[in-house]
Amino acid sequence: MRILIVEDEETLAGLIADRLKKERYTVDISKDGEDGSYNALSGIYDLILLDIMLPKKNGLEILREIREEGITSKVIMLTAKGELEDRLRGFSEGANDYLPKPFHIDELIARVNVQLRMESTKVKKPEYGDILLDRDIPALKNIKTGESIKINNKEFQLFEYFINNPGRVLSREMIYDRVWGMESETLSNNLEAYISFIRKKLKVLESSVTIKSVRNMGYKMEMSDERTE
Repeated sequence: MRILIVEDEETLAGLIADRLKKERYTVDISKDGEDGSYNALSGIYDLILLDIMLPKKNGLEILREIREEGITSKVIMLTAKGELEDRLRGFSEGANDYLPKPFHIDELIARVNVQLRMESTKVKKPEYGDILLDRDIPALKNIKTGESIKINNKEFQLFEYFINNPGRVLSREMIYDRVWGMESETLSNNLEAYISFIRKKLKVLESSVTIKSVRNMGYKMEMSDERTE
């Protein structure tokens, strides 16, 4: 799972990131509000650790922006402000949890794990249209026919990202960041190859779900009256 830390205290951000990586999370860091807003609005993160007092744009503004865009990433607010009024304001804007500074890193990790565990158990088998993802195998299944086909890890991540964003155009950059990571040097033809792979598997399953290319923008998953070509 991927986590974004939006924190201008570089030492603290680094300590949190190192610990989260030991817990096998993929972690990115934004050091100011503008960069944090840009990354959070990509919609690629399962959870965001969000400070309130940030340069350029505060955390509550970022939280408001992502919720207005319909982004459902879990958000834990991190701030020196611990008063009830500040906590209530964060919750009213859509925060899932609130941890005032200073805090113990073990408590933060516990809260992260709780939020992500809640998310993973909520939708154990993502589905859209007539397809369903089985994490245990992993495999893609046609719900109507009962037919299934095995998929590899990258294909699973691609399908999961599309299924969680049906009808939404996902840019190539967003897909790179989500599946391969922000620091990845993945080439465009590599992504094209994987899109071709998952389209073929939809065709094998005779699914009515299709991955459509949107010129100069990216790709989107949608239902089609015709089978995937």
